[in-house]
Amino acid sequence: MSDLNQLTITGRLGADPEVRRKQDGKPIVNMRVAVSEQWRDSGGERKERTEWVSAVIFSEGLCKVAEQYLKKGSRVLLQGKIQTRKWQDQSGNDRYSTELVLQGFDAKLIMLDGPSGERQSKPQRDQSSYDDYDEPKGQGQAANFSRDLDDDIPFMMEWR
Repeated sequence: MSDLNQLTITGRLGADPEVRRKQDGKPIVNMRVAVSEQWRDSGGERKERTEWVSAVIFSEGLCKVAEQYLKKGSRVLLQGKIQTRKWQDQSGNDRYSTELVLQGFDAKLIMLDGPSGERQSKPQRDQSSYDDYDEPKGQGQAANFSRDLDDDIPFMMEWR
């Protein structure tokens, strides 16, 4: 039996994507993504914790999208493999970096904001429309989940 190395995160970019080019001209994009969680403590006070995830994109098509459309604060869904690489610093000490790597056919980059960085009023079907739960809904549309649910149980919905 084999385990699957697959990681999916949603978050916001902490800076503009850093684009470098290999000697053959192919791009490599590095990004830092803030992923947060919110909850209420036993006293009812709202708490939040943010973790930073390093991501590197090797897929040429996804690199072009990141370079052209993403900027600091962009909201993204990333899916790839988690990898730890070993390297040496200037002093010759071994260092380790764990990154989300987007490479190959199963890598995904979904912009949860529109290309201009504005939240889309009507997300397209192939984008994650579940991001819309806190937007006001018109008559005949689904209720506002953030007001309907009082618990702090995290969940993720995936539409296929």
